[in-house]
Amino acid sequence: MKLEDLLKRSENKCELCGSENNLKMYEVPPQEYQTEDNCIVLCDKCMAQVEKKEDLDEKHWDCLTTTMWSEVPGVQVVTWRMLNRLRNETWAMESIDMMYMDDERLAWAKATGDHENDSTVDLHKDCNGAVLQTGDTVVLIKSLDVKGSTLNAKMGTVVKNIRLVQDNTAQIEGKIEGQTIVILTMYVRKQGA
Repeated sequence: MKLEDLLKRSENKCELCGSENNLKMYEVPPQEYQTEDNCIVLCDKCMAQVEKKEDLDEKHWDCLTTTMWSEVPGVQVVTWRMLNRLRNETWAMESIDMMYMDDERLAWAKATGDHENDSTVDLHKDCNGAVLQTGDTVVLIKSLDVKGSTLNAKMGTVVKNIRLVQDNTAQIEGKIEGQTIVILTMYVRKQGA
């Protein structure tokens, strides 16, 4: 993917704020290879804030109410991530509610965790403080008796493809011996963490 191709598509403007100064190609992570869909053009200011190298300037991001309608997948993903990082602003929350992305694109948008702002979002974390996400694999650090069952989940049991309990950051769901159970996050360690 060449910057020249992206500049033609973006009409030599930042695809988020519209600035014409200091434009660069941004590869929207994660990606295996560059395509026109997963690379976008950003100015220095947008780039610094997207990459969390500069504090968020809420006024600068008013542009997201327009870019949320872009047909470029990479622009949609970055817009969704930035709106979520600004979710304490009423206009950003309203924009998130209006924005539509199919399941595949939404999964891409959530894949890096860039949309999370630790100061405003409560996160599911394991016993070591590693952030847990739906689909992660965890290991039990303590043997657990499962209430209402004769099942005893032994320490060291691997639980694959967990689901987060949405209204309680201290709980996840997972299957052990074919049975779906609720597990406290303080008793699990994210595998690979």
